This record gives sequence, structure tokens and C-alpha cells, in this order.
Amino acid sequence: MHDWDDDLAVPFPLEFTIQATPRSLQASKSARETWKSMVGEAARNRIAASREFTFLDERPLSVTIFYFPPAPMQGDVDNIVKPILDGMRSIVYRDDQVIERVVVQKFEPGVYVEFNSLTDMLQHAAAMDPPMVYVRVSSDTSWRRVP
Repeated sequence: MHDWDDDLAVPFPLEFTIQATPRSLQASKSARETWKSMVGEAARNRIAASREFTFLDERPLSVTIFYFPPAPMQGDVDNIVKPILDGMRSIVYRDDQVIERVVVQKFEPGVYVEFNSLTDMLQHAAAMDPPMVYVRVSSDTSWRRVP
């Protein structure tokens, strides 16, 4: 049993895309803030498409970030994570302390990748011209069951 109303909570899994180059921790403060605003707006729009009103609860979440760059990525893939998580704060969750798991991967041009299953949103992201960032936030904690 949980203490949130499924009709009012943020609908998970939540998927959205941003067709832009993510900003890293090394970007200027202005560039990082602009990027975080883009992330927040994309998340807000996706939530609004399914719910008029939501409240933020404390359930544990996992985040998947896939980046499709237009050329080999400059910099480290781990540096794009924090600005993306910060951009979703107060929109998808109150505080990123509820994030228990983050999966991040880059898919550079010319590197063959085979997806076993694609959601409609991930299929859209993979088919678009890069740069493209795909984000999925999930409340499914099945990953906690370690074999």
C-alpha cells in the first residue's frame, strides 16, 4: 500500500525528449540554467498532456538518460546527468534524493545499437535528427531485486 493518489501523482513512467545538446557541469552558469529550464519545460509539458494537476510524492525513482549526439561526444557522458536531474526538480519530484538509480548512455553516430524493445517515445527519439536527449523516469523498483 502506498500513501499517494494514483490519479493525482505524477504519472510514471514519464518519458520525454529534448532535441538539443545537453549542457554539462562545465558549461557556463547561463547555459546550464537555460538547459535546466528546457528539461523542466519538456517534463512539465509531458505531465500536462496526461494530467491537469499533479502533486509530488516521495516514492523512489530511477532515471534513464539516452543521448544521441550528432558527432562523437566531446566531454564525459556522466557530466550531463546532474543538470538534467536538477531540471526536473520541483516538476517531477520534490528533491533528487528520491532518485535511487540513474542509467545514462550515449549513442554516437556509426556505433551499431540494437534495442530489444522500444517505447513509442524512445522510437521517436532514435528516429529524430540528433542531437536528441531521451529521458525516462520510473517508479518501478524491480531493479532492486538483484540476482
